[in-house]
Amino acid sequence: MFFIIHAKKNLIFMYRVARASEYLVITGSGIDDIKIAKKSWVFPGQSYSIFDISPVNYTFEVMAMSAEKLPFILPAVFTIGPRADDQESLHKYARLISSHDKQSNHMNELVKGVIEGETRVLAASMTMEQIFKGTKEFKQEVFDKVQLEMNQFGLWIYNANVKQLVDVAGHEYFSYLGQKTQMEAANQAKIDVSEAKMKGEIGAKLREGQTLQNAAKIDAETKIISTQRQGEGKKEEVKVRTEVKVFENEREAEVAEANAELAIKKAKCAKDAQVAEVEATKAVALREAELQKEVEIMNALTQTEKLKAEFLSKASVEYETKVQEANWELYRKQKAAEAILYEKEKEAEAQKAMAEATFFARQQVADGELYAKQKEAEGLVALAQAQGTYIRTLLGALGGNYGALRDYLMINGGMYQEIAKINAEAVKGLKPKISIWTGASGVGEEGDGHSGAMKEVAGVYKMLPPLFNTVHEQTGMLPPTWMGKIKDPDC
Repeated sequence: MFFIIHAKKNLIFMYRVARASEYLVITGSGIDDIKIAKKSWVFPGQSYSIFDISPVNYTFEVMAMSAEKLPFILPAVFTIGPRADDQESLHKYARLISSHDKQSNHMNELVKGVIEGETRVLAASMTMEQIFKGTKEFKQEVFDKVQLEMNQFGLWIYNANVKQLVDVAGHEYFSYLGQKTQMEAANQAKIDVSEAKMKGEIGAKLREGQTLQNAAKIDAETKIISTQRQGEGKKEEVKVRTEVKVFENEREAEVAEANAELAIKKAKCAKDAQVAEVEATKAVALREAELQKEVEIMNALTQTEKLKAEFLSKASVEYETKVQEANWELYRKQKAAEAILYEKEKEAEAQKAMAEATFFARQQVADGELYAKQKEAEGLVALAQAQGTYIRTLLGALGGNYGALRDYLMINGGMYQEIAKINAEAVKGLKPKISIWTGASGVGEEGDGHSGAMKEVAGVYKMLPPLFNTVHEQTGMLPPTWMGKIKDPDC
């Protein structure tokens, strides 16, 4: 830094140069907002400050809770500092953060608040199993979400080290999960040792059995040769008998070998089903007992084969006969079952075809009825629309007079003639005497001296005599004496 002093105006001009990890922030006269530079002149009316962009470590222990409401601690160390390769981020940091010390409580609380908030939100959407198994993905997602929030302050996460998740006191989930993993590994190791031991013992017993079988075969061949030398008369008989015995020995050896393989497979299946439920030590003991049992069985079979050597021919013939009979009976039953199954399938196909035909016929009838109903409905709608148009046209021609429209429709439809006809049919053949009278008379009409009320009373009294005459003629009843007498019509 050096100064230049103006001789006439006594003005001081400063030239400032920032260090490698620093930047100058200049504000004041001639600068709209702020100016960020590594070196610059500072003129009168301007002020400047220097901020360091070197990153700082922030260590936290974030308390979070999973989706199952299980709490845990997430130890984390974040290396955070201003983003030096982006001018916009530098402006944000210089404007918002540069006035605070990077190790101050304000910065610690700011960074801690962002990290804790994003971590808790992310952990609340995941189960504890997902967090534990996907620790790498969980850390990366925390890093991405925190960086997104830090961008608005111009900060950059240079490094984020999220340590192993830690249990909260009283909630030892991770310790129990670790113990479970260790026990599973130890049990698997015991199982592998047991399987290796089992294969070794089985191989040894198998070799021993093959040795005994080969020895028996050699003994049989030796007997054949010695028998052939005993005499030419019995040569063919001894040869055939010996060949039969050799063949049966080979068959029995193959059966014994197949039984041994079947026993091995059964033992392996039993072991796989039980190892998951019992401890490895019990599985080893059980397997040893099974292997010992197999050894005893193999020994017993070997002794049995030696004892049966003289009776193999007859037993083989009987065995083949029984097998053929059983195969024939099985074949006959299979063919009978196939015939019954074929008949049942044909019956089912016929019933299915009949059901489909019935359904199609009913569907066609229903479609026809539906079509007829639709056409009938369309006709009714068209008729209603035509009648509506006809009535609207008549009503418009009559000037909107509903009474005139009704009278026209009744006249045009012949309703008055129909009413007269019905009334005439009702009294036809009765020969009634019909009296017609009116209240019109010269008395009480307009022009005389009576008022309107008296005219009405006079009209009522004028109606009574003809009414009484009519009632008397049709029913034979006479009015009361106080109402007067009926005048004789002949007088």
